[in-house]
Amino acid sequence: MGKYGLIGDPIAKSLSPVLFKAGYGGSLQYDLIEGSDFVESWKKFLEEYDAINVTAPFKENAFNQVVALAKDGLGGVSGPCWKIGATNLVVKTEDGIMAHNSDFTGIILCVGDALWTDLTKQCYGAYGDRGYVKVHQFVKEYLQERYGRVPQALIVGCGGAGKAAAIAAAEMGYNVVLMNRTAEKAQSFALDVSEYGFIVDSIDDFRGAFRECDLVIYTLPMKLNAIEALEVADFRNDGSEVAGVAAPPKIILEANYKNPSFAGAMGKIQEAGATYIHGSQWLLNQALTGYGLMTGQSPDYPSMALGLQDAIGR
Repeated sequence: MGKYGLIGDPIAKSLSPVLFKAGYGGSLQYDLIEGSDFVESWKKFLEEYDAINVTAPFKENAFNQVVALAKDGLGGVSGPCWKIGATNLVVKTEDGIMAHNSDFTGIILCVGDALWTDLTKQCYGAYGDRGYVKVHQFVKEYLQERYGRVPQALIVGCGGAGKAAAIAAAEMGYNVVLMNRTAEKAQSFALDVSEYGFIVDSIDDFRGAFRECDLVIYTLPMKLNAIEALEVADFRNDGSEVAGVAAPPKIILEANYKNPSFAGAMGKIQEAGATYIHGSQWLLNQALTGYGLMTGQSPDYPSMALGLQDAIGR
C-alpha cells in the first residue's frame, strides 16, 4: 500500500486530504507534510512517500529538484510541466522521479465542460484514466469552430497557477493575454515560452482586457479593486458573432476557492449570462487527473465531488 501526501506552507486547511480520502474510500494514506523549509519537506518525501502533491510556495522548488534529477537520468518532467516551470505533483516510478502539473489538466477539464456539457464525464466514461487526454484533444480540435474564430483568454497572475493557466489556455487554442501585478514577471515568462506569442498587458488595463476576452482565469490571491468597477456589460460576449456563429458566454474561472474575488459580482455575472467556475471545481478536476497519476488507480470522482461539497458548504 502506497503512502502519499502534500507539501507546502501553510497547508493545515488544505482540502486535498478530504478529496483523497473520498476518492479512495479511506483505503490509502495521505498526509499533510507542512513546513516552511522546502529541503526538509523534500527529504521527507524521498525517505517516506511514493508520491506527493506540491503547493505554494514550493512548486518551482520541486520542479527544479526533478530537473536536476533528470539531468542525471534519475527522473523526468512532463511536457506541460516543463513549459510551466512548476510542478504540483511528483511521483516515484521505475524510471525515477517524475514531475507533472495537474493544474494544467484541471483547467482544461473545467473549460471543456463549460463549452460542452458533461465532456469530462463522457471522455472518462469512454476512455478511463486517459479521459483528460481525450478532453484536451477534443477541445483543441473544436475550439475555433465553437467560437467561429480564434478566441482570447486573459490570465491574471503569473505564479505557478497562473503559468499553468496560460499554457493550458494556449494549448487549447486561445490567444493569451498575460497580466500580473509585477509586469516584469509576466514579460519574463512570455519570453521563456515565446513560441506561444503571449501578449503582456498592464494590470491597469484590467477592465478593458476583461471585457474583450472570452475566457478569464484569475489566479491572484487577492481581489483587484477593478473587479468592483465591472458592469454587467463587461461580463457579456456581445457583438462577437462571426460567420453566423455566436460565441459562447464569457467564462470566468478563478483559483481561490476559499475567498473568491468575484463573490460580490455574482449578480452581474448571472444577469450577463456568463459562466462562472468556482475554484473548487478546478481543485476537483486537478485531483481527478493527479490522483490517478499518483496511485495508478482511478479515484471515485462522484465521491470526491460530494466530499468537497460537504467540506466547503456548497
